[in-house]
Amino acid sequence: MPIKKQKILRLILGDQLNNNHSWFNTIDDTVTYLLMEIRSETDYAKHHIQKVIGIFAAMQQFADQLQKQKHTVIYIKLNDTNNLQSFHKNCHHLILKHNFTQFEYQLPDEYRLDEHLKSFCSKLSIPFTVFDTEHFYSTRHELGNLFNGKKTYLMETFYRHMRKKHHVLIVDGDKPLHGKWNFDEENRQKLPKEHKPTQPLLFTNNVTNIEIEINESGVKTIGEVDSENFVWPINRDQSLTLLDFFVKECLPLFGTFQDAMAPNEWSLYHSRLSFSLNIKLISPQEVVNKAIEEYYKRPNEIEYNQLEGFVRQIIGWREYMRGIYWLKMPEYATLNYFEHSEKLPTWFWTGKTKMNCLKNAIHQSLQYAYAHHIQRLMITGNFALLAGVNPDEVDAWYLGIYIDAFEWVEITNTRGMSQFADGGIVGSKPYVSSATYINKMSSYCTGCYYDKAKKTGDKACPFNSLYWNFYDKDETKLAKNPRIGMMYNVWRRMEPKAKAELLEQADYYLKHINDL
Repeated sequence: MPIKKQKILRLILGDQLNNNHSWFNTIDDTVTYLLMEIRSETDYAKHHIQKVIGIFAAMQQFADQLQKQKHTVIYIKLNDTNNLQSFHKNCHHLILKHNFTQFEYQLPDEYRLDEHLKSFCSKLSIPFTVFDTEHFYSTRHELGNLFNGKKTYLMETFYRHMRKKHHVLIVDGDKPLHGKWNFDEENRQKLPKEHKPTQPLLFTNNVTNIEIEINESGVKTIGEVDSENFVWPINRDQSLTLLDFFVKECLPLFGTFQDAMAPNEWSLYHSRLSFSLNIKLISPQEVVNKAIEEYYKRPNEIEYNQLEGFVRQIIGWREYMRGIYWLKMPEYATLNYFEHSEKLPTWFWTGKTKMNCLKNAIHQSLQYAYAHHIQRLMITGNFALLAGVNPDEVDAWYLGIYIDAFEWVEITNTRGMSQFADGGIVGSKPYVSSATYINKMSSYCTGCYYDKAKKTGDKACPFNSLYWNFYDKDETKLAKNPRIGMMYNVWRRMEPKAKAELLEQADYYLKHINDL
């Protein structure tokens, strides 16, 4: 009997566009690569139109690149008549149609897809193999193994472990370059009034055909897009161009102003590489190595705190969040430490609020599908926490609105760092503030309808009374936290009348939250 020829179907997800993966080292006519645009991925959250377009555009360009390299590719577009709109249905159909003898895929980064593909493979009648994505510095379970038996999961401990393991900014075997692991205290400056940041590098990709396809399909999206001038990188070459621009133009001041906020300055000195990283057009290793290389090339122009702050975001924070995700899912997605139950204010979807900081951060998010980490943490996230919004609502908003938001990195940042819904797994305290911090780190308060200095009364900044209301309401859960004990000392020393006025003001604002 003739030997049946092997035929392999390899599935590539929309966030697995890694051209350097070992899969592609050889051209093999027994292998077919499969990419698909499907409704189960566009519809599990209400996504920003730029996010859907960006992923589809990058997938299409990636498939074209594979075909130019002589790989065999099946690409299913969103509105194809043979599209069954889910991974398992399309894969099952193709396996039968083309008589594939083996199925292969790379480890998904999201728990729901991991479970979905495991379930699909458990019912297959042909062999299957799972591969690593060959992208991250760490494995899924490295953080869990590092903290095995420990009650706390300090990011700083993990960061140092990663630096030592991969010999990043290390001297004398295991010591940090320049004698300290963390230079964060040097990275908290407000943007000076007359300072004009470097203008961001924006691309002009024409993606009108994809926008039309999405609209015709009936996919519900949020935000806006100029589809003739799509500003985000959609292939590896553009991603490397953006990386090169960052290290040359932005890295020299990245650390100093990484927490700063200013109206109409949506990019500042941030790299905006997270989208390219999260769909794997570029790797964290090449991003870190490029930044380090530039630092050594220009020792008189780039101070070390600029570099270390950036490296910590990539090799520390990004990998740490992924480690927590795989250690704590699926339970993590249900955590609600404060038992918050309120709805998001309606203006989170429009930006139509009189609060200048929120108006700027939300409008920017709707326009560019992007906000940097302090805008997310200390403006939108801060307000949602003070307002007692259900973390499910906050998760859905962040997952939908940001082009770089994939659950493995979004939920740990949102439910953990931002909303403290995990009770302290990720952050050691809730990140809340009054107007004082916002004014310290931004120029948003200038010209605002509300008065940053007023705690109560007409036009008092809502952040001020909501801040104290939060601490009062959750005292039983927070009073013993050593990092915020000082705030409770201040609260307890306040006159009863002042306390009552603050709580009354907060109650009024919470009852009229959609009018703020």
